[in-house]
Amino acid sequence: MLAYRHAFHAGNHADVLKHTVLCAVLRHMAQKDKPYRLIDTHAGAGGYSLGTPEALKKGEFEHGIARLMDRSDLPPMVADYVQVVRDFNPDGGLGRYPGSPEFERRLLRPQDELRLFELHPADLRTLAAHHADRPHTEVHHEDGFTGLRAQLPPPSRRAVVLIDPSYELKADYARLVATVREALQRFAEAVILVWYPQVSRIEAAQLPKRLQNLAPKGWLHARLTVQPLDVQGFGLAGSGMVVINPPWTLHAQLRDTLPYLAQALAQVDTPSHLLEQRAA
Repeated sequence: MLAYRHAFHAGNHADVLKHTVLCAVLRHMAQKDKPYRLIDTHAGAGGYSLGTPEALKKGEFEHGIARLMDRSDLPPMVADYVQVVRDFNPDGGLGRYPGSPEFERRLLRPQDELRLFELHPADLRTLAAHHADRPHTEVHHEDGFTGLRAQLPPPSRRAVVLIDPSYELKADYARLVATVREALQRFAEAVILVWYPQVSRIEAAQLPKRLQNLAPKGWLHARLTVQPLDVQGFGLAGSGMVVINPPWTLHAQLRDTLPYLAQALAQVDTPSHLLEQRAA
């Protein structure tokens, strides 16, 4: 939905979980010489200033990435993610936060393909300008739910898909499930990462199970619950990642990482985490 702007939420606890998992998956994919295609269906602007009125309105990054930047006890998985953020701020400090396309740009190898989809005109211009010089990269002004089907299967028969819609529309949940179903029909081996919000909506609660039912070759589900709801019971209590066809190393990495993140990012007295997996 064009009203949604990620600048208000950049670097929050949900971004920490999403990008920590993304980094780990891309590191694993790079262990084989053969190139792969990464498709980001809802790319956003690619990078965000944390000094803007949007970012400062609620200061969500202060309870997310800012809590990790100066810690010396980071687990390896988190340390890798934080290092990318530090590299994105070469002057030191925390003035900017990289969006998913920036993590992808920095972790993909020159031979790997990148496909970015974005509908918001301003974010699209920023995205296109920043990625114009990267080889094997395409930026599409198109709905990523629709555009994904033409990207699978890739010639290399290796693919990672990141699906991270705004979920402002209730219909996004059903569209996401339909999109993942079609993607797996086209290329059953695709590694598909789906981020979802932990909010007071039945569609959000049902989404992990609906995605798991589409994944006969295996799935992983990770969730963090770290933030209180408002007095009416609404808000973003946490978020989760469902990874279809996950790297075999991911479960062990998250087993050590999720408890750490739950405590480090907690805004409630009793933060919690969930990690479950079904292997192929």
